[in-house]
Amino acid sequence: MNIAIQSNGLVLTESLRAYVHRRLQTALGWALTRRLAVWLSDINGPRGGRDKRCKIQISLDHGKTIIIEDTEEDLYAAIDLAAERADRALVRQMAKNRAYSHDKVNSLAAPEPETGDADPR
Repeated sequence: MNIAIQSNGLVLTESLRAYVHRRLQTALGWALTRRLAVWLSDINGPRGGRDKRCKIQISLDHGKTIIIEDTEEDLYAAIDLAAERADRALVRQMAKNRAYSHDKVNSLAAPEPETGDADPR
C-alpha cells in the first residue's frame, strides 16, 4: 500500500509517520487501492482548541476518489476516527460497485423461456 503523508503546521516525526502507516494498514489493508494520501495539519497553530485535522484521500482503481476529513483536539484521535470512517466509506463504495456489477450482469442475461404451466382455458 502506497501511503503519502504530508503535514502543515506541525512537525511530522518518525513515530507519527509510523503510527499513520500502522493505523491505515490495519483499517484499510484489506482493500486494493492504488494510493492513499494523508494530510495532517494544525489549523489554529499555538492558540489551541479543536484544531488537529487528518484528511485521507483514497484513490480507487476505477477513477473514484474517497475523501475523509476529521478534526479533533488530539491528532492521534483525529487519525483514528478518520481511519475508521475511511474504512466504512470504502466498504460502502465496494458494496455499491458489487451491486452495480451484479445488476448489470443480470440485466444483460437472456430471459428464461416460459414454462407451459399456464391455465389452458
